[in-house]
Amino acid sequence: MKRLFIVGCSGHGKVVADIAVKTSRYDEIFFLDDNPNVTECMNIPVAGGSDSRDFGPEDEAVVAIGNSEVRQKLQENLEAKGVKIATLIHPSAVIGMNVNIKEGTVIMAGAVINPNTDIGKGVIINTCASADHDNTIGDYAHISVGAHLAGTVTIGKHTWIGAGATVSNNIRVADNVTVGAGGVVVKNIEQSGTYVGVPAKRIK
Repeated sequence: MKRLFIVGCSGHGKVVADIAVKTSRYDEIFFLDDNPNVTECMNIPVAGGSDSRDFGPEDEAVVAIGNSEVRQKLQENLEAKGVKIATLIHPSAVIGMNVNIKEGTVIMAGAVINPNTDIGKGVIINTCASADHDNTIGDYAHISVGAHLAGTVTIGKHTWIGAGATVSNNIRVADNVTVGAGGVVVKNIEQSGTYVGVPAKRIK
């Protein structure tokens, strides 16, 4: 029997659970959440806290936490225990040729990933986001709802591209950057921080 444990039953967790159900890969699906008052979510039972399980050899887990640092910590804790980390892709997502997707990444409905793109661990490619050809997306990054990366874009680790934002072609964005909703990145971003506007500029 193949079971999936989803760590976190917030709104993001609900979307991850919906993808997991639609993949038809699992006989049973459970949430793990540290709120003791939550016993089920979306008619899926909560089977304990985030660190409460002994996993079987066929079990898989995925961390459905929006905060990238927490997501990394929890995923690495699971990996240290030898737990297989799931990668979930919504059936309506379009994945091109020669796309490499690492463990713990979740790709939502309507997303498009074009050829020769590398996606790291624990990445979120959210609803209707897109990454064109030859992109590199670092570990635990988040490409938000409706955000678009043009061709040959590099996104650093723990970087968050906000809803509806656009990164122009041949651009590099450093680690630990936040691009605000609707921002347009037309130059390389070398320094961590928050960038907003059209074109996107760093704010203190």
